[in-house]
Amino acid sequence: MDYIHLNDMEFYGYHGALPEENKLGQRFRLTVSLATDLAEAGQTDDLSKTVNYAEVYEMCKRIVEGEAVRLIETVAETIAGTIMTDFAEKVIGVRVVLVKPDPPIHGHYASVAVEIKRGRFS
Repeated sequence: MDYIHLNDMEFYGYHGALPEENKLGQRFRLTVSLATDLAEAGQTDDLSKTVNYAEVYEMCKRIVEGEAVRLIETVAETIAGTIMTDFAEKVIGVRVVLVKPDPPIHGHYASVAVEIKRGRFS
C-alpha cells in the first residue's frame, strides 16, 4: 500500500464544548494520510492517476474553518467521511490526526488530539 501524507496543515476554527472556544476560536493542526495505489501515477507522471492533494487540502480547510461543532471527534469524522466519499475511486483508507494545540484546560501538556482511521490499511 502507498500513502499520500498532508502533514501539519494549520487552520483556525471555532470548535469546542466551551462557549469561549465557539466565540474566540483557536488553531487546529491536521495531518491526513491517504491509503492508495501510486504505482500508475509514478510510472506515467499523470496527475489524473493519483489523488490531487491540493483538492484534499481545500476540502479539509472548508471543514475545519467551517461550521462549528462541539467535538474534534466530529471534525475528524467529517474529514474522513468526506475523503472516503469524494475520493472513493482512489482512496481505500484514511487516517486523520486532528490536534488542538491550546485547549482551554489547566495543566502542562503539548496538545490534545484525536486520531481516527477509516477504510482499509495494510
